[in-house]
Amino acid sequence: MYKLEKLIRPNIWKLKPYSCARSEFVREGKKKDEHVYLDANESPFNSPKNRYPDPMQKELKEQIARVKKVKPSQVMIGNGSDEVIDLAFRIFCEPRRDNVVAIDPTYGMYQVCADINDVEYRKVLLNPDFSLDGERLLRATDIRTKIIFLCSPNNPTGNLLDRDEIHRIITHWEGIVVLDEAYVDFSNQPSWVKELNQYPNLIILHTFSKAWGLASLRCGLALASEEIIHYFNNVRYPYNINTITQEQILLYLSMGEDLKNAWAKKIVEERDKLIDALKKVDIVERIYPTDANFFLIKVPDAVYVHNELIESGIVVRDRHTVSLCDRCLRITVGTQEENERLIEALQWIKMPSMRAYL
Repeated sequence: MYKLEKLIRPNIWKLKPYSCARSEFVREGKKKDEHVYLDANESPFNSPKNRYPDPMQKELKEQIARVKKVKPSQVMIGNGSDEVIDLAFRIFCEPRRDNVVAIDPTYGMYQVCADINDVEYRKVLLNPDFSLDGERLLRATDIRTKIIFLCSPNNPTGNLLDRDEIHRIITHWEGIVVLDEAYVDFSNQPSWVKELNQYPNLIILHTFSKAWGLASLRCGLALASEEIIHYFNNVRYPYNINTITQEQILLYLSMGEDLKNAWAKKIVEERDKLIDALKKVDIVERIYPTDANFFLIKVPDAVYVHNELIESGIVVRDRHTVSLCDRCLRITVGTQEENERLIEALQWIKMPSMRAYL
């Protein structure tokens, strides 16, 4: 039986969060432009940059909730998704005692955050075709497992995880499931957010860095039950999202999702054209299916090809040391001009003969 109190660290469950006078002011619903602020030891000069950002992010949460079709109380805004991931460890996992389980390969920050928080990180290998075996993942858990991490579409493999397998994990697991949907806007499958209220143990990660094209603003989201979000807001730092980021995200949200959707559609079109072109390049041995704005290719020697591309001024990601990704490079889809430059550079690369290695 799912019980949140059994999953949250006791000190976090009892935590009295930091509360600034400004957050109390916002809760009372008073108009901020009608008052004199003498509460936060700010300078009275250089307005408006002299003021701390809205600690409650009230207006931004309301607009995000409208777009995501959830309640504002189901939204936690992080300084990028990485902050949200780190907070999940700090809320649920006792250092040196608890563990988390994650698919392998996947986004590297899950393990980095586990290592920083001194939490055991258990990897469960995907099938050779990068598909998910939910039963095998569940078998890797024990009574000290607090979180299962899933990423769909997955990074670096690019594929969506099977929906039935994800459902199996969420419904057969009494702990927290973190489902990272950073790349969902590039796929043809709906987000799990529509089903969020059916699963009290589910935390969904979204971001403004990918399809929205706002990576420099560092804004990620946790979408979950009101009860879970309550603890995220208790633990996060009070001014974690700066004023410029809040204003810019609000600006883009006010335009609606049409621009974001148009960008995502264009990227998918360019992705498909790029993949078709790379099928004709001699050194590209395999191109893996993808539901994201990137894909994996297999080449004879990933290190050599990567370095040759660097010499041509083109940066891709060498993933040959990652599980199941031997001799693979991860390529992000760019503009038509950037993609054509990549194709031309790959066409000119000639692999050295084996004699050169003797």
